[in-house]
Amino acid sequence: MEISYREAMTDLKNIVIERLAQLGLGPVEAAVQGGLERTYIVDIVDGRKKSVRSDKLAGLARALKLDAQALARGEALPESDNVVPLPTSELTLSNAKMAVGRVAGVVEAGAFREVDEFDQSEPEEIALPRDELFPNARQLVFDVAGDSMNDLRPRPIFPGDRLVCIAYDDVEHLVELKSGMVVVVQRERDGGHFREWSVKQLELFTDRAEFHPRSTNPKHKPIIVRRDHEADDGVTVAVIALVRRVMNEMPGF
Repeated sequence: MEISYREAMTDLKNIVIERLAQLGLGPVEAAVQGGLERTYIVDIVDGRKKSVRSDKLAGLARALKLDAQALARGEALPESDNVVPLPTSELTLSNAKMAVGRVAGVVEAGAFREVDEFDQSEPEEIALPRDELFPNARQLVFDVAGDSMNDLRPRPIFPGDRLVCIAYDDVEHLVELKSGMVVVVQRERDGGHFREWSVKQLELFTDRAEFHPRSTNPKHKPIIVRRDHEADDGVTVAVIALVRRVMNEMPGF
């Protein structure tokens, strides 16, 4: 049975509450000891926090005096002097209920952005439930801007939503693209110096693939790719991710 996002966070919440009681610590005191924001553990206990970044997971383990790798697996294993802690980027989550997802960027139809080839910043990573169908595939997270999919059925995709996706390169040999799939499409122009990421619904025909917006806004038009996989204006088009889940948080917190 697939583990839902809510179930994974509930497991973590229960571990945190029980461990705080064992240590005789309050959530604010523990957060300070772990180098976290003062309200970080309070938000987990109260159920307000819906995701935990991998770098924060290491701090949370420190605060609770638990082994970070075990905590990532949903286990409350006390830290040991014989365990050499791994850097956050090397946390092993392959057998865990939780996995690391990389926040790739923004999807927005019609928004070509300049590609910074020299960007050395570390990508944001968050903890996510492991995808049961594709446990070895990279999970990519995209933040939604614009209204190009606000009429998708049965569930619209709205600005502010966060998409949890599977990298298509990792599952291309396993998954055949089919009409009806919701995908992240990459278009590049000017030799790859400018790039657009957008969400579309795929429609396949014998001689072409059509990537359709599902919007109440008539300005959004489909991307049509002939068998040569190149649009008429020379812009290259490729599917880079398959949308698996849509997340959002209620405002006001």
